[in-house]
This record gives sequence, structure tokens and C-alpha cells, in this order.
Amino acid sequence: MDDLAPEIALLVQAVQHNCHIADARHAADMTLCTYLLQMREFYRWEQGLPLGATLPREAIGNWIAEREQLWQTMEEHKLRTLPSPGFRHGLDPFDVSSVNAQLRPHGLVYGAGLVGRDRPIFFVACLLGSVLRDGLEVISSGTELARCLVAPPAVLAHVDAQATVLLRRESLARWCWEKFEAFTLRPAPGTALHAAVQAYGLQLGFASALPRWLDDQAEMLVLHELGEQQAGLWLGPQWAAMRLALPTRRADLHARAVRDHLADLALTLPTLLARNAQASLHVWFASFDGVREALFPGLKAAYQTWRQGDGGAALQCAAAAGLEHFRALARAGLDLHGAQADAAGPRIEALFSGPGAVCRA
Repeated sequence: MDDLAPEIALLVQAVQHNCHIADARHAADMTLCTYLLQMREFYRWEQGLPLGATLPREAIGNWIAEREQLWQTMEEHKLRTLPSPGFRHGLDPFDVSSVNAQLRPHGLVYGAGLVGRDRPIFFVACLLGSVLRDGLEVISSGTELARCLVAPPAVLAHVDAQATVLLRRESLARWCWEKFEAFTLRPAPGTALHAAVQAYGLQLGFASALPRWLDDQAEMLVLHELGEQQAGLWLGPQWAAMRLALPTRRADLHARAVRDHLADLALTLPTLLARNAQASLHVWFASFDGVREALFPGLKAAYQTWRQGDGGAALQCAAAAGLEHFRALARAGLDLHGAQADAAGPRIEALFSGPGAVCRA
């Protein structure tokens, strides 16, 4: 940050301070395995190390201990307003439009929002450019100057009251490395990840294969966020109110998985199939796991049929049947909330996590 104007450097430092507060409150939400993997990549970012750089065990162990100690001192802190010339009391950290008005002239972009229901995320990165896709602005960023431990590669945000996709290419590159690193540690022939590694030639040289992998995954993420926008318009504002009524994190994970299915079954998968984007489809299924897979176990069988050469017919049928199923499931949850408001939370959780939530197509 040495080459930044002093007032911009102060703003970036304040953003990182808020990132520490967010991490202090929510780092413990992860499983231990996920936490350690995220911390390794966070260390590489903070130390300016390249992807795949060997990590000195003692140094990273000391760094994790120091970071956890810092978080303990900050857990109860309030988020800091962001300093800005002309604003006596500073800027609200969620006022993305006002913060970007200060940063854009310096070639930077700011993002802020929530992961899940209550985990704040913030970042500042170098602005690469923006394009319009289906009426949405897609803003791409590169090198990140401030970030949280959790760094989603793409988010659907609202800037100046308009839906905007924020595409974080540095975070996406780190996600790509994490996927490849997991493969090298435990190769599994025949899996979607193995097929993706071969399709991109990652095993022949990660650095040379990364640009194509990165471009393809950026496009796939944009498709998902466009699908999220469509799903949001179909679900309406009552979906957010319904999620707030859910009593447990488990229930919210199921609700998020339902919406992800609405986005991907309506747009992402049909588009990739129409383009015959084989490598991207392998990557998509390499990340198809957890609650999403549990809710639609048959989708992987359709993927295997596609790999065997059916031209995508089984996947197209599965996507159409799944979309119909999850629209009906989402509508049932919204109807319960509409009839009983917040009191319906436990019933909605039972609906989304029960046997009837699973698509058997």
C-alpha cells in the first residue's frame, strides 16, 4: 500500500480492521479441516507468497497462534466507520456505493455484504474492469489489499440500488489452487475433479494452465450469480424474511442449497450443456457436494451418463425435473412463512431437511 494516497491507505487499513472483527466473531463457525485450509491460504495472501509456495510449519503455526490471539481481543469490537474526506463521521462499512465513490478514482473497488445470515465480509481490491451481462454490471477485481478469512470468489451485491456481480479473480485463483492441491494430495481417478485436472492439463503445469481454468470458472460463477438474480426475482423479498425465521444454522444451509439449485438448474447447467463446456461441467460437479448433493443425489448419476456419451440428455432431463421440484419446495416454505410468520421456522426447517426435500429424479 506504499503507493496509495495517504487517505486511501487509511481507508484500506480500516477495512482490514473490520475484516479482523468479522473473522474474530465467525472463524469458529468452520469445521477444523476447512479452517486450517483457509488459514494456510490466508497466510500466503498476507505474506505475499505465490500460489503453492511451501509454508514453513513453525512460522505458520506461530502466525495462527498470533492471529487467534488478536481475534480474542477484537471479538466484542464494533465495526469501524471508514475514514473519508468530506464525511465528518466517516462512512458506514456497508455503504458500498459511497465507499466506492472514494476508491474508484484510485483504481480500486470495495465490496461488503453477508455470507449466510450474519457473517459480514469486506474486501478492497484493484479494479480490473466491468461489463454488462443481462442488465447486471459484472465488476472484476484483481490483487486484493484487504480481505477476510472467508473470501467468496463471486457475490451478488447491490450498488446504487442495482444488482451487481462482484467477481474476485485473486480469490478465485486461490480457490482453483486449493482444488488442485487437494487433488495432488489425494488423487482419485474417475472423479469429476480428476476429469477437470486432465481437461485443463493442470497436472502438466499449474501456472500455464491457470489462465484458461480461471477464465472458465469466472464465467461459470457469473452464470451462477445471474441465476441467483433470476431466482431472487422469482422468490421475492419474502424469501429473506423466511430465512430469518429459520431457527438453526442447519436450516439456513438447506435453504441456501435450495436457492443454489434454483440458480444452477435454471441457468448454469443448461448454459454449460448448450455450450458443450465439458471442462467447466467437470469442475461444477467436482464442487457438487454437501447439502446440495444430499438434496439431489441423482444429479451425479446423470453427470456420469453424460460422461459416457449420451450428449447431455440425462442431465437436461434431471435439471428440468430438479428445477420443478425445488421451485415447489421453495414455494411450500414461503407459504408456511406467509401463514404463520416467524412461528413457522421449525416447520420450514423440517420441510427443507426432511425426506420430502430430496429430489428423486
